[in-house]
Amino acid sequence: MELRKPIEEYVGKIQAQINELRVDGTDKVVSLQNSLDNLKRDRIYTAQEKAAREAELKKQLEQAKAVETKNKDQVSKLIADAESYLKAHYNTEYYQHVAASCKEEKAAALQKYQAAVEQLKKEHQTTLAKLSDPQEIKDEKYVHKNRLFDAKMQRDKDLQAVKDRQHAAFEYKYHLIDMLRLSKFTVAESMAQKWENYKYTFNTRDFLLKNGLYIAILIIFIALCIITPIVKGVQLLTVNNILNILQQASPRMFLALGVAGLILLAGTDLSIGRMVGMGMTAATIVMHQGINTGSVFGVTFDFTGLPVIVRVFLALIVCVVLCTIFTTIAGFFTAKFKMHPFISTMANMLVIFGLVTYSTKGVSFGAIETTIPNMIIPKLGGFPTIILWAVAAVVIVWFIWNKTTFGKNLFAVGGNAEAAAVSGISVFRVTVGAFILAGILYGFGSWLECIRMVGSGSAAYGQGWEMDAIAACVVGGVSFTGGIGKISGVVVGVFIFTALTYSLTTLGIDTNLQFVFSGIIILVAVMLDCLKYVQKK
Repeated sequence: MELRKPIEEYVGKIQAQINELRVDGTDKVVSLQNSLDNLKRDRIYTAQEKAAREAELKKQLEQAKAVETKNKDQVSKLIADAESYLKAHYNTEYYQHVAASCKEEKAAALQKYQAAVEQLKKEHQTTLAKLSDPQEIKDEKYVHKNRLFDAKMQRDKDLQAVKDRQHAAFEYKYHLIDMLRLSKFTVAESMAQKWENYKYTFNTRDFLLKNGLYIAILIIFIALCIITPIVKGVQLLTVNNILNILQQASPRMFLALGVAGLILLAGTDLSIGRMVGMGMTAATIVMHQGINTGSVFGVTFDFTGLPVIVRVFLALIVCVVLCTIFTTIAGFFTAKFKMHPFISTMANMLVIFGLVTYSTKGVSFGAIETTIPNMIIPKLGGFPTIILWAVAAVVIVWFIWNKTTFGKNLFAVGGNAEAAAVSGISVFRVTVGAFILAGILYGFGSWLECIRMVGSGSAAYGQGWEMDAIAACVVGGVSFTGGIGKISGVVVGVFIFTALTYSLTTLGIDTNLQFVFSGIIILVAVMLDCLKYVQKK
């Protein structure tokens, strides 16, 4: 405190002068502005009284602003003087001394702990030498263990006290600046405070729980980037490969965003892959090049009489409607009868696959009109615009989750359905709404995939995609405990799994082994999520 005293006195004198200049200026402006805001919400006064009061306050506000403007230059000079002094003296005359002192205290705390441990061990060995009864020996070992734990706790307490003192010394400078500038920090000052707060609150265990899986996957990618050129003679990390990964990830992004809302409700969806197959088949039939070679329940469709653009949007509508119908059914049973989504969506999966396979005899419907991909997802200078569709989906779903009442209710129901119901939220509507939103996204995703693949729709298409979508969400931090998740995490998860699959395929790893990798990643991701949940409990 003695080291800080000259700084406090110098800056304190300047602060007193600034406060005096602000009394009839800035302070009064803030006060009058608050009074005006409160007056607008006040229902005590009549309209006439309110108008008169508002006119008086505005008159006073103009006078206060005039005083503020008059004193602005003088206040700015005083602030500059104080900041110059802080820049010249704070670190060298105060903070560096505190940091050095804290370093010594930290070393002393660790030395004290080591000495305490050694002393406890000696006492323990001495006590054990005097004992012969097994129960007494057992009790002594238990006591020794507790004493070691107490010593460790004392060490942690001492280290935290040192950490707190250094952090307080760092923050005091910004407290002074805060008073001088009324919380108007520069970008550099804001970043410095954020970095200091990050270091101060950093916990290794929490960091590894949150990011351990990402670190492991990053290491795997680095290893693949090194191994692939050696084994296959091709570079993995190229612009073309990155664009291919993004292109493949785009339709899957819709699926992951859809199921993420259900996982947010502590649910899931096992029917995604079959919905993709259904959507692909329906879209291929509508956008087919010429008369369909296959039939649906014995009926052969021909949409060639319609303009191509009409067929494109008709295919989209059909995909969205079909997927939404089935997700709504699953959502209804889940919400109405408290049925777990695992069951309702598994039933959907079986029904959809059975219907599509039976009605189409399981055949592939071939290619769509070749002009459609260039119309909907053209490549501009080599850039696949299908990525823009995924970006639009991410933005829209982010807005729904974070900026709408439905989104807030979604998190509330996922976190605690009973509490949400008590607070007036319709759990039924939120649950069904989440399933409907998922259906819309599935429809868009299957439609885009059909255009990307130029058709080839069949009942078998999309098999296993539900696992990829769910895994992407889990890896991205959407918790199966419900109510926890971010859109950014879903995006990262989709890219991770798509990139991993692409990389392993490029390396020539068997598809079956890729399933093994995916399974391990899912297991580890859920394990880390469970550990975070247990820690909170």
